[in-house]
Amino acid sequence: MIKAATMRAAEAHLRAVDPRLARVIDRHGPCTIGSKRRDPFHVLCSSIIGQQLSIKAADTIQARVAALTGAARQFSPDHFLAAEHDALRSCGLSNAKAKWLRALAEAKANGQLDFARLRKLDDESAIEMLDALPGIGRWTAEMFLIFALDRLDIFSLGDVGLRNGLNRLHNGGAKLDDAASLAQVACWAPYRSVGSWYLWRILDGDIATAD
Repeated sequence: MIKAATMRAAEAHLRAVDPRLARVIDRHGPCTIGSKRRDPFHVLCSSIIGQQLSIKAADTIQARVAALTGAARQFSPDHFLAAEHDALRSCGLSNAKAKWLRALAEAKANGQLDFARLRKLDDESAIEMLDALPGIGRWTAEMFLIFALDRLDIFSLGDVGLRNGLNRLHNGGAKLDDAASLAQVACWAPYRSVGSWYLWRILDGDIATAD
């Protein structure tokens, strides 16, 4: 979890370096990243389910998968090790996502996926370790670092919602290229994850993302 004082410091920094973002902060209030502890395995599974889907569609499919597996509050490896592939597919998962969820469960069960080790790595090394797992691309790894490991300085170029939010905030909606996008958010460091949270708020929560 992230201490409240750290988050207020992040918001103050963002206000000072980006007046346009300051107005978004005023409108949406305190950032909630890191306000509660989240199970890392559950976050990864949710990220896989949500790849290339709107939030609404992802939530619908995740609820079906939870009902199928009996995951009352959060997913565990046992939920997917016990589930039949076709049953997972019937929840609306693609063939690939159903396979990836089981592979992730197997990796956690056999020790290949070690969250304690992940927490000790720097951001880029952690992303590389996650990227080596089936179904985990860079975007999924970056979302994991933000929402499970509480890393405060991540900006995902592969997130369509973030790019669109940044375009709207700083370029009248016109597309900024990768270099211009990174340059625009450079002043947010070391709190680019927090700035990203506010960009997502701009888009009313219906965000399509992909690796």
